[in-house]
Amino acid sequence: MDFWRTAVVVFRRWYVTFPAFLLGLAAAYGAYLTVPTTYTSYAVVVVTIPTTGNGVSGDPEQPLLYTNPLANFDHGLSMTAGLLIQALSAPGVAAELGLDPSGPTGYKVSNGASNPELLISGPFVFIEGESTSPQAAQDVIRKVMERARVELVERQDVVGAPRSTYLTMTDVVKPTPPEAKRGSKLRAAGAALGVATVLSLCAAFAAESFATARAERARRREDGEDGEDGAVPHGSPSEPAGREPAGRR
Repeated sequence: MDFWRTAVVVFRRWYVTFPAFLLGLAAAYGAYLTVPTTYTSYAVVVVTIPTTGNGVSGDPEQPLLYTNPLANFDHGLSMTAGLLIQALSAPGVAAELGLDPSGPTGYKVSNGASNPELLISGPFVFIEGESTSPQAAQDVIRKVMERARVELVERQDVVGAPRSTYLTMTDVVKPTPPEAKRGSKLRAAGAALGVATVLSLCAAFAAESFATARAERARRREDGEDGEDGAVPHGSPSEPAGREPAGRR
């Protein structure tokens, strides 16, 4: 019942609701144009063991065994990938890469899983860049990939690993072509349209209340009931003219 009453008010006061809705559409379109389009690009790298393995022999006469890095994965690679993800996601790294924390360009580093508990589930490192510029979205990924290789070498230097056993990073997916994301623009336009719809309904009921009050005042004037401050209009039969005081009778 309330729905139909609302619909009747909206259609009856169309001269208020229709302009308000048009203004809402204009506001939604303006919000859609104001919010910039963001572009995303991503890349994937994997931590691999050198062909000679992850150890060295103390006997110089013992021949080295060569292996395929892509067929030699163990838990240590997953742990190393997790360390890189933590290092690249640390506060201050973005500033060292020349990024403004409040600017439109940023990046995310993960192992491809949304669950933080799976941080060391594999030797893969996923890098996602986002910016209002397509080129900047790709450039930030390249910077992060270069920083990841530097971090990998430095951390192996710290623990004193033999050079021949240094882990390396292999590109699985190079920076992809930027893709436009318009979700934020659509959300802003939808929010503006929702607010405009609510305001148009409020305007319709305000106009309805004003018209009802005006009609009530007009009816009271026609019926002679428009006295001010409770005063009885002149000539009212409740106060006969010329009535003498009771003491003079």
